[in-house]
Amino acid sequence: MTVGQIVMGIVDLLLIAITVATVIGGSVALVHAVSTRPDAFPAVDTKSKVFWVAVLAVSTFAAALLQAGQVLISPLGLFYLAAVVGIGVYLAEVRPRVDEIQGKSWFRKAA
Repeated sequence: MTVGQIVMGIVDLLLIAITVATVIGGSVALVHAVSTRPDAFPAVDTKSKVFWVAVLAVSTFAAALLQAGQVLISPLGLFYLAAVVGIGVYLAEVRPRVDEIQGKSWFRKAA
């Protein structure tokens, strides 16, 4: 086994881990969006619940279908990157604001 084969094996494992993390994050975000009240989204000046559920469903499906390795070898990798951005925006920007307005928290009790 050469050094190049070892490196490529490590890269493949990292890409699989990235894909799994993206699909899990997308699934968690999708469950959160589905279980959130529809009026909470406009209250924090963001798109509607239907919009976010659609974005997260398509993004999670695309991430699972395309996988992170496609980013390196195919123009379809741009769709994977778009899926990661959609999921990331929801988890980092929308979910905390929606939870705040509803008085919810994932990791601690609301004061």
